[in-house]
Amino acid sequence: MPISAPDTAARVPASPAAPGAGLLHGRIARWFEANARPLPWREPDCGPWGIMVSEFMLQQTPVARVLPVWEQWLRRWPAPAALAAEPSGEAVRAWGRLGYPRRALRLHAAAVAIVEKHGGAVPGTYADLLELPGVGTYTAAAIASFAFDAPETVVDTNIRRVHARLVSGEALPAPSLTAGEMKLARALMPGRTAARAWNAGVMELGALVCTARTPRCDQCPVLDQCAWVAAGRPEPRYVPKGQAWAGTDRQVRGAMLAVLRKATAPVLPGLLLGSVDLAVAADSGDGFQAELRRLHGLNAGDEQLARCLDGLLEDGLAQASAAGVALPA
Repeated sequence: MPISAPDTAARVPASPAAPGAGLLHGRIARWFEANARPLPWREPDCGPWGIMVSEFMLQQTPVARVLPVWEQWLRRWPAPAALAAEPSGEAVRAWGRLGYPRRALRLHAAAVAIVEKHGGAVPGTYADLLELPGVGTYTAAAIASFAFDAPETVVDTNIRRVHARLVSGEALPAPSLTAGEMKLARALMPGRTAARAWNAGVMELGALVCTARTPRCDQCPVLDQCAWVAAGRPEPRYVPKGQAWAGTDRQVRGAMLAVLRKATAPVLPGLLLGSVDLAVAADSGDGFQAELRRLHGLNAGDEQLARCLDGLLEDGLAQASAAGVALPA
């Protein structure tokens, strides 16, 4: 499953396997069988809904952070109909601190569409998946492949990095997905029966061995086939830029949402904007005061606070009423 998943690749039909790809298929499949992490969404009894939830949660989010939230989510909402029956705000609340909380709204909207258009069952074709809210080309291909054994070409950041090193001799793939990378990914795809194992195996190899900063080349099952190693492990052509967090709108928005998740009643806008003293805040739920203090401790300016609150309201992650601000109903 993706650690970070670009959702921009256009779907294209598979190409005949590249010369020599059979060797890679066999070695990586055997390595994956022996070394794959025992993740719950890989279990035979998980089902398409569990896989779909994992794909939404794993976008730009590490497995370690996703695991406890995924498990809680599936216990509470074991099927799309269970989630669809709840207000969208409950999905935002249960999303917790996974980040990019609009994914929670999109997953809720997808569950509603599955109930209304597909009888409550996750659709099994790429085309039908792509029509669901929040499902882009990557996610549709991944769900089709991992949940329904469809021979779709799945390309996430881990797979791109393995392909770049193994075949292209580059330390890192291009900053954004290119048509050339998709062509290579299609050429490397095995036949239908082995497609799912290949997609999952290359993804896992990138996550555990062929990592971005400290690749464990001595553990690689295809080390002797690696073009990057053969070229002397050249340096990347660019320096990846990490995403800032401290002081950003993302941090402030996240802190505001954390307050709303803990609140059991609408929150006065002044408490979120710092214009009302915390001393007058009612104890609106377990941890509510602590989250308010955390928000105020960021020392964000008035303009940033107002911009972040407006953004939450515009994105549908919060709603305002005469009583105050709350998660969407």
